[in-house]
This record gives sequence, structure tokens and C-alpha cells, in this order.
Amino acid sequence: MLVELNKSQFHSRVKRVYSGWEVGVSNASSNEDYTSITNADALLLLAGDPAGEDEPMKKGTCFQQWLLGYEFPSTFLLFTKKKLCILCSASKAKILSQIEGPSGNIQVEIYPQAKAKDAPNDALPNFFEIYASKKCVGILSKETHVGKLASEWNKLVSQASNKPEVVDMSVAVSAFMAQKDQEELKTIQIAANLTSTLLKHHVGPRLETILDKESKISHDMLAAQIEGRLGSGEGDNAKGPDMKIWSKGKGLEKIDWQLVEFAYSPIIISRSTETGYDLRYTAESTEDNIAHKGVLLVAFGMRYRSYCANVGRTFIVDPTPDQEAQYSLLLSLQAELLKFIADGVAARDVYQHALSYVKEKNPEYEKNFVKNLGFGTGVEFRDSTYLLSPKNGHILRENMTLNLGLGFSDLLDDADESKYALHIVDTIKVGKEGSTFLTDGMKSTKDFLFFLTPESEDEKPKKPERKAPVRPRANGSPAKSAVAGKMLRNNRRAAQDEVHQTAAAKLAEHQRELHAKLQEEGHIKYSEGGGEKGGKEGKGWKKFQSYRGEGALPPEVDRLRILVDRKALSVILPIHGFAVPFHINTIKNAVKSDEGEFTYLRINFQTPGQVAGKKEDTPFEDPDSTFVRSISYRTTDGHRFDSINKQINELKRDVNKREAQKKEMADVVEQDSLIELKGRRPAKMPEAFIRPAPDGKRLPGEVEIHSNGVRYQSPMGQKVDVLFSNIKHLFFQPCDHELIVIVHMHLKSPIIVGKKKTFDVQFFREATDVQFDETGNRKRKHRYGDEDEIEMEQQERKRRQILNKEIKAFAEKIAEAASASIGEPLELDVPFRELSFEGVPFRTSVRLQPTTDCLIHLTDPPFLVVTLSEIEIASLERVQYTLKHFDLCLIFKDFTKPPLHINSIQSSSMDDVKNWLDSVDIAMAEGPVNLNWGPIMKHVNESPYDFFQNGGWSFLRGTTGGAESDLSDAPDSESEFEAESDESEESSNSEEESDFSNASGSETGSDFGEGSDSDEGDDWDELERKAAKSDQKRADLKKSRGSDVDSDDDRPKKKKSAPKANGKKPVKGKR
Repeated sequence: MLVELNKSQFHSRVKRVYSGWEVGVSNASSNEDYTSITNADALLLLAGDPAGEDEPMKKGTCFQQWLLGYEFPSTFLLFTKKKLCILCSASKAKILSQIEGPSGNIQVEIYPQAKAKDAPNDALPNFFEIYASKKCVGILSKETHVGKLASEWNKLVSQASNKPEVVDMSVAVSAFMAQKDQEELKTIQIAANLTSTLLKHHVGPRLETILDKESKISHDMLAAQIEGRLGSGEGDNAKGPDMKIWSKGKGLEKIDWQLVEFAYSPIIISRSTETGYDLRYTAESTEDNIAHKGVLLVAFGMRYRSYCANVGRTFIVDPTPDQEAQYSLLLSLQAELLKFIADGVAARDVYQHALSYVKEKNPEYEKNFVKNLGFGTGVEFRDSTYLLSPKNGHILRENMTLNLGLGFSDLLDDADESKYALHIVDTIKVGKEGSTFLTDGMKSTKDFLFFLTPESEDEKPKKPERKAPVRPRANGSPAKSAVAGKMLRNNRRAAQDEVHQTAAAKLAEHQRELHAKLQEEGHIKYSEGGGEKGGKEGKGWKKFQSYRGEGALPPEVDRLRILVDRKALSVILPIHGFAVPFHINTIKNAVKSDEGEFTYLRINFQTPGQVAGKKEDTPFEDPDSTFVRSISYRTTDGHRFDSINKQINELKRDVNKREAQKKEMADVVEQDSLIELKGRRPAKMPEAFIRPAPDGKRLPGEVEIHSNGVRYQSPMGQKVDVLFSNIKHLFFQPCDHELIVIVHMHLKSPIIVGKKKTFDVQFFREATDVQFDETGNRKRKHRYGDEDEIEMEQQERKRRQILNKEIKAFAEKIAEAASASIGEPLELDVPFRELSFEGVPFRTSVRLQPTTDCLIHLTDPPFLVVTLSEIEIASLERVQYTLKHFDLCLIFKDFTKPPLHINSIQSSSMDDVKNWLDSVDIAMAEGPVNLNWGPIMKHVNESPYDFFQNGGWSFLRGTTGGAESDLSDAPDSESEFEAESDESEESSNSEEESDFSNASGSETGSDFGEGSDSDEGDDWDELERKAAKSDQKRADLKKSRGSDVDSDDDRPKKKKSAPKANGKKPVKGKR
């Protein structure tokens, strides 16, 4: 049976209907909800053809869902005092037959209609006869139905001479469904968890990103993206729910996603919405772009098994004090109502209590207060019977669920005289002595208030705007300011020392936090006896079959000679009169040797433990079995063994090559077909080159943006398609300081371009204009001099600016089209050149540029794109003051990936690199030597749990200052900041003067005064303090003498250098 009905649920709810009906008949005064059916002899619920997707569910359909668990279109239910009659089609009767028979004291009878191909039966007349025999029947008078069965029913009613009196029973039907049982409450809680999860983990962060980056996106586009989290597309292109979001919710692991849907299309409203702020749930998200200032309203609801939960929030950008006070009032009112709403409270009393609270706290907002505070919810999203309005006298009961919506409308912004509204909506459950939230999240001020333009240091933004980080200065020194007059060196050094210590302390403190977080995440990720495995899965045993049976052997085996069968990838060897085939994968190699008149051929096989100390490349089904290591043959026909040896080795080589290619292409995905735009021309980027280039002549082609991807088409007819769903990062690199302007796509899965696998596809255009004659145009023939050169430079600069603007606009169109296609944002990333540094990630030195999310090199192949969020820790190596370069090693969170080494970075860039790594929350460590990461990662992969139990990455010294201790132990190393002693020989050459000398060109006196051996190995801070002390001594000396201490007479005289021998400089003494 296709559909299984819940019989116990059906019986319990039929009992609830008749219990409520009896209350209405016997004691209507005790519960006004059932007074409408006091005199009714029967209750009739009609259902016609299914309603459209955009139409709200009718109360009768909701009752069917509540009673039967499913919607049954064109089905009539007639409750009489002793039985329940159901009129339906023959196919529905088969399903409903599960509940036919007695249900307590009530009998369930089904009246199946004849099939369309059969002659009509008497099911409808018999059903109508029971209806017409009643004196008073309760119906849902406000509902109208369409369809064949509904038309036939209306015809019978209009033609009948005796018709019962009809009364509206919508209030009673609402009362039947209002109080939820435990199973219903569990279902509503799941719907609430779905709603809260989407709010906290997608809608809130997505809005924050849009406001932070001032992304251009329309209200309806954002609403569509929110709906897309449940999946999109149909057939082969269908996408399931976004589990990255839903996996963060509580109790959502095992739900049936086919039963999850949106109660209504999400509503997004901002100050740019053409229709203004509308707090009704019939409002729609418009096509206007979202405003990045002012008030934004968000509301959406979700259904699970037809039960609804709803939530609404307000987000305010740069709020005024009035707006903060208004929203705080709504939050406090919500908490107050949660205590007030309880079993036995009338709906109108809830509204009056709320209005009194607003009058007490701030009377001026009374006129802006909403006209109702929400409604009952469940299977029917909006049950107006329990509308929380000032005139509704219906009583709220325990275990009812309400949509509690508080708000102010038509508020006036004093800054620009514009109107706005605020609201906060949650789903709650009524209890005996109060109510509880079913939905939650995004209520604190840090969640809904955004300060994007702070006026003081106290007003810190939720998230800074996307700007290039300020380039840090070496050693944390402050920026120089152009101040007239002199600046005392002591003051400058004190300021430098203070700033350096503050910056270093902040960095060290932040790094300690990052390392602690890294250790904690490692413990959670790799729990004992479970969690994720760090290492690669072991290679599985792969069975090879040469032949299915003896009949498949080639006929040549009868000669019992060695035979190489390339078709079967096998070598057939004669052994004791039998032809024994060996698959080529079981053979390691073949070796031929000559001894006298005989030629020997030894065939070596793959066996365990052959190569000690190396990786065992071939797994074995049972390594403890007995293996044949080699077989040798002897012959006098040396030419034949030559040929066999050559055939075996060539076959082995070809198979290995094929396996390597197969392994190389294992992760290559076969993309879906590109859907071309129809009805309008696609956006194009002409005169573009592609890298990697397809085979053939290098000619510029066109890049086109289509519905679900980008297509490059060369003049030779070659096409390269990249789908939006496969793009991981999108970059635009301008042609400033470069010869080309670039649009670069880094892919999630590699594709084949030409005959090569690639993770990166790049479109670029050369910045130089080939049609512009830079050597001798018409103007140059008549004008000479600097004016012409300046004009040409200006034209070149202007041309580059136009090119940057054009290509960036095209890249933004790609990002916009991709976001619309895949339902999630694809941000365009632009590198920060001011933070770039030189390094060697491959074989040559290149410029590496950070972006918001990556570290990239795009100018020349091979390209480098490192996603920062995938980096576990960064290790700075060869950090010594005596070296001009250091190395950077990036270890990835996926421990199976080999670490990335970026070598030979200038030591002058070290502070910039450290500050950048710290600013993007990457833990780092430094050391004086290179580490051998192969064995380290092998040890980590063997047991990540033990690795983190034993301290994790703490062996790297987790702080950014661990190299100094190693330097002091090196006897032959000298610090760059070391002051020489008087005993050492000094050269008169000015090139050998100290960098910190304050003397004239003819003198080599150091500002550090008389050096000593104790200065060796002092760090920068210690030397600065000594310099300050020396300056203080000079100042005291000046005061005592009353003359300039820096005069030539008072300055300490340097010792005469020893006479030169043979015109050579004296050799500096070593310590």
C-alpha cells in the first residue's frame, strides 16, 4: 500500500471532535468555542480540487491534514451523531479503507464513487440523502470549492426541496485543532528548530555580509536564496538541502526532508522597498535592491509535516538612540507577555496588557503599536479564531501554539523624515502558568544592530568593511608625521619602543588564543575511538583476472613457451608442463643476463617486504601467504629472450603509465551541460586569452556569461565551459604594475582543458594597446620633448583605468550571475597589492598577494591559490637575524595534503607577513631551522588523537618569538645590531659604519658608546635601552660643560687604524 494512515492518531482525533461537539451541546457556556455547533445534527467538511501553490491552505484542508495526516482533494466528510461518512473516489477509498469500521462508539463508512470509465453509481445520492435528512448542519460557510464533485454537490443542493439549516462552524473546527497533543508539539518543535537554524546560520550571517560589503542584491533575490537552502532544481539538476547549514541545528539529523517546506515566501523589506514597510504576511519581497542603511525587516516560516513555525526579526544599520529604545521596548514587552500568556487568559486581555505596558513605558508609541499581536498557528498557519486583538474574547488554552508578533509601524526617522517599522516575531507554546519560546536566536543587540560608520572608538562595528588591512611598519614603529621643528631622538625612541611592545604584546596574546583554540578544536575533531581519521585510508586489495577459464587462453600456449599477451595484460609462463598466466600487475620486472652460451631470464614478482624502509606500494590480500619471489628460465636462443624481456618491460611501463593517468584524472569531474542564454545576448568579454590554453594557435577569443556558467570560445572553434556550481573562488586582478588584467576562477573540482587537468581557469587581456603606435605616431613627427612623453604617459594611464573598469564590471557580472544561479553568494575577490611579498612557492620567485579569503599568485603559471580557511597553522622557518631570507610553511587542516612551502621571503617582509597572518586568525610559530615535514605529517596522520593529546602543535613553540633563545647558543653567529668594542679594528671606509651612528662621514663612533663583549647577542629592545641610556649621559655631560656635546672637540675620538699593508685594508678581528 502506497500510503499508510496512522490509525491510532485518527481514532484519538475523531474522539476529540465528538468530545468537543458534546461539550457544545451539553454545556455551551463552559466553552464558547463550541457554541456554533450546539444545535447542529451533523458537521460537513467539503474539499474540491487542490488549491494553487500561491493560495493559502483552507481550513477544511487543514482539518483533513490534522485528522487523516494527508490532504484528500475532492473528498467530503460528514460527521453525524453516530457515524462518520466519507465520500471519495475509488482510488482514495482503497487508502481510506484502513480506517473503515468502528472508531470507539463511532462507525466510519466510506462511499466510493465509480471510476471515470465506469457508469456512475449511487454513492453521491446516498451521501446527499443522509445530509438532507438533517435539520441543522455545520459547514465552513466562507469557503468555496471548485471541481467536478463540488459542482455536482452544489447542483444537488440547489435542486433539493428539503434542505437543512446551515451554520458556520469555523470557530469549532479551530477549537478542535487548537490544543496540541505531545506528538503535534514534537513536530512543531522540529519546525521551530528548522526556522531558528536558518535564521541563525544563514539569514543573519548573509544579511551581515550584504551590509558589510554593500553587495547589490534585490529583496526577491535574497528571498529566493533563502528558499534555495531547502534545495532547488528538478530532475538531474536537482540539489538537495544545504546540510552545511541544517547540520548545525538541533535534532535535524534524521528528519524527512521531503516533508519540509516554507509556509510562505520569505519577506525582506528595507527602506528602498517601493511599497514601504508592511508588517502583514501577505507582503512580498520586491525587485528593488536592498538598502544598506536604516531598518531591514525579515520574516519567514517553515512547515514540517504540515505544522508551521514562524519567526521575524529587525536589523538596524547605524541605529539612532530612538530606534534602539524602541526595539528594547519590544524585547522587554515580549518577555512580559511570555509571563502573562497562560491557560485561561482571553485573547483580548493579552492585547490590553501589552497596550498598557507600552503606555506605561512610553505613551508616545501607543499610536504606532500594531493592531494585533499575532494568532494561533499549527496546521493552519494563520488561525484568526485566536487572533490576539482587542475585541477577541476567545480563551487561550494550555498546549496551544501562537505566532506572537510585536511591532511599531509608521515610525518617523528624524534624520530624513522617512517612515519605518520595527517588529519581532516568535512562535510560542501556551503553558499553565506562562508561555515558552519554540523559536529563538538573533535577539541580542550584537545580532541585530550594525554600526558601519562609528563616530567614536567606543562604537565598534560588528564587522569592518572590506578594506585592505593597513600595512604594518617594520618592528611596529609608528608612522612618521610631518611636524615642523626638531623631534628629540629620546622621545622618538621611547614612542617607538612603546608602540613596538604594545603591538608585539597584542600579537602574542592573540596567538596564544589561536593556539588554544586550535588545540581545543583538535580534541573535539579527533575524539578517542571515533571522530575523523587523519591519515589516508589504506589501499584496498585489488584482484586482477587474466582469463576467465582455460578456454580463454590463446592457442599458442600449447607450445609451452613464454608468451606475452598484451590484450589480457598477462605473461604466460610454462611451469612443470602447465601454462600458468600471471597478470602484469603481479610482476615487478624482468631481468636478462648472459652467461657463456646461455641466456637467463629472471622474472621478479611483487611480494611483501621486498623494499625495506620504503612505503609498501602494493597491498596484499594475505601478506602471510607463501609467495613466489622470482622465476628464472635458461635458453640458448638469446634473441628470443631479448624480445620477451623487452615485451614484458614495455607492457609493465605502459600499464604503470595508464594507472598513473587514471589516478591523475580520478578527481576530474564531468561537468553538466552549459545552458545557453535564450532571448537575449549574453554579456561578453572580447579579445580575451585563456590559460591554460587549448591546443592550437594562440589567438584571442570571447568569454560569454550564460545561465549556469561561463563559456570561452576561440576563433578556431574551441570551447571551454566552466559552470558556476564548480567555481570555488573568483578573482579580479587589475593591470596596475602588471602587463595584463585578469579574471581568474579557482575550481572546486578539476576539469580538462586541452589535454591537461586544471584547478584554475584564467581569462586575461593584455594591457598594452597593439593598435597604438608608441614609437612614431602623427603627433610625434611634429612635436618633440617632454610634453609629448607626459601626454603619452597620461594616455597610457587612462587606458589602463578604462581597461580595469571594463574587466572588473565583467567579473562582477559573473559573480552576480553565479549567485543567482546557484542560490548562494559568490564574492569577487581583489588582491591587496600593498600587502604582497616575494617568495618561491615553486621554482621561481613570484609576488604573492593576499586577498580577503586567499593567498594568490595569478600573473604567471603555475598559479597559486591557497584558501585561508583551510590552513591549520603557519610555520615561519630559518628565522635568524643573520639571514636575509626566511621560509613560510603552511600546514592544512586536511592532514593528508602535503604542506605548502614558500621559500626565500625577504626578512624585511617578516613583520608584514606576521601581522597579516595574525589579522586573518591563522596560528603561527617560528623557528631558526627548517623542519622535515614528511615524517612529522606521517606521525600526525597515524593517530591525530594521540598527537593532540600530547600537546598538538605546541612543539612548534606556539609563540612568535621563539627564535631568540636559539641564536644565543650559536657561537659563530653575530647579531646585525651588535656594537663593536674598542679593541676591534675599525675601517675608515664609511660603508663599515654602524647603521645607528650619529657621526659625520669621517668618523665611525657608535651611538652605543664603548662596546663590550656583553653586548653580543642583545636583542633590539635591550640595544634601544642602552642607546637611550647613552643619550642621557651625553645630555648630562652637556649640562655640566655648558657646550654642545656633539661638537668635534668633545666627541670621543676613534683610535687610529693600523697602517695598511700593501694597500690592503686591515682585517677585522673576530671574537
